[in-house]
Amino acid sequence: MGGRVGGITSKYYWETRGIKVSGGQQVKAGTILTRKGDQWKPGLNVLGRNSLTAAIEGEVYFTRKKNSYKRVITLINIKPLALQSTAAKQAK
Repeated sequence: MGGRVGGITSKYYWETRGIKVSGGQQVKAGTILTRKGDQWKPGLNVLGRNSLTAAIEGEVYFTRKKNSYKRVITLINIKPLALQSTAAKQAK
């Protein structure tokens, strides 16, 4: 009896890497946003270094800025739901 039980083989592991959410999508706390990607950096309300996860419940949005080496990086941020609901109440 050998081999793997369940899971994914290393041959197809690259298919699981990358960004998992899009801009404007609602996420819950603990949702995985990216896996094994160094091209995205954590922004507001995002935890992690290599695999990024949501720290709070809210809406995903992306921003771009230059780092200290003048290279453009993409930040993943989350707008809290509390801010969205108060903005909706003020608009009415």
